[in-house]
Amino acid sequence: MWVYTHRACLAHDPGPGHPECPPRLTALLEALRAGLPGLDWRQAPVASRGQLLRVHAPALLAQVLDARPAVPQRLDPDTVLGPGSGEAALRAAGAVVAAVDAVLGGDGGRAFCAVRPPGHHATADTAMGFCLFNNVAVGAAHALEAHGLARVAIVDFDVHHGNGTQAIFAADPRVLFLSSHQMPLYPGSGEACERGVGNLGNAPLPPGADGAAFRAAWRGQLLPRLHDFRPQLLLVSAGFDGHRRDPLAQLQLEAEDFAWLTCELVACARRHAGGRIVSSLEGGYDLQALGECTLAHVRALAA
Repeated sequence: MWVYTHRACLAHDPGPGHPECPPRLTALLEALRAGLPGLDWRQAPVASRGQLLRVHAPALLAQVLDARPAVPQRLDPDTVLGPGSGEAALRAAGAVVAAVDAVLGGDGGRAFCAVRPPGHHATADTAMGFCLFNNVAVGAAHALEAHGLARVAIVDFDVHHGNGTQAIFAADPRVLFLSSHQMPLYPGSGEACERGVGNLGNAPLPPGADGAAFRAAWRGQLLPRLHDFRPQLLLVSAGFDGHRRDPLAQLQLEAEDFAWLTCELVACARRHAGGRIVSSLEGGYDLQALGECTLAHVRALAA
């Protein structure tokens, strides 16, 4: 079980009071090191411009990488670009690319990318919702183009819908995108009727939904579609802001719910994908809950 991270991901600082703060990464790293001492830690490399350009427009790369602001600049009300943001974004995307190479280059395996900023709201041409580059989308495109895969599945259990990931792959039948998320909630997408070219599966949950509702959505709607797709690689947008203590949403999940879904995903990967899973951190803004949920998720991945 590999964990990719880099200290540059701590240098992305959106400013005082912002929920997507450097202590998020510190909290989960401490939880993983204390709870799973046998993990194989690896340094996240930088993604190349070519890897980013598979899913992002040149104008977005220029905005994030070439501006080099001396002080933090707001790209929208939620998303900030600071002096350390460019390298952090490159390392976050590069971690997923490196993890894809690792799990596809050997006898299978699983990896978790402990990185920030998160990525699943970033569209082809717009940084938004705390996200600069779409890390999982960059990894999926790398698996398709560099490794020649025909079927890549992306599972997103963040409490917010991964609008950017969905938009990037909505017309690509090689990629299955499955998401559970709270609705109504930012960014407002993710209705069950959004189907792309038959490759999208959305299971919106109402505010206050608990672990039983979460498990029922996955067991009854989304996991059967995942098995039917028979992915050659499974990518996970691992957001833990559905936890009951999270300040940005109203789902009532516990760490055990994320562990349950992870076990289901591991079983699917073993059946169809040689066990190959790459998971990357998205949301989660209560530090204690983030540490607990990440540990539960990675422990299940490593089993």
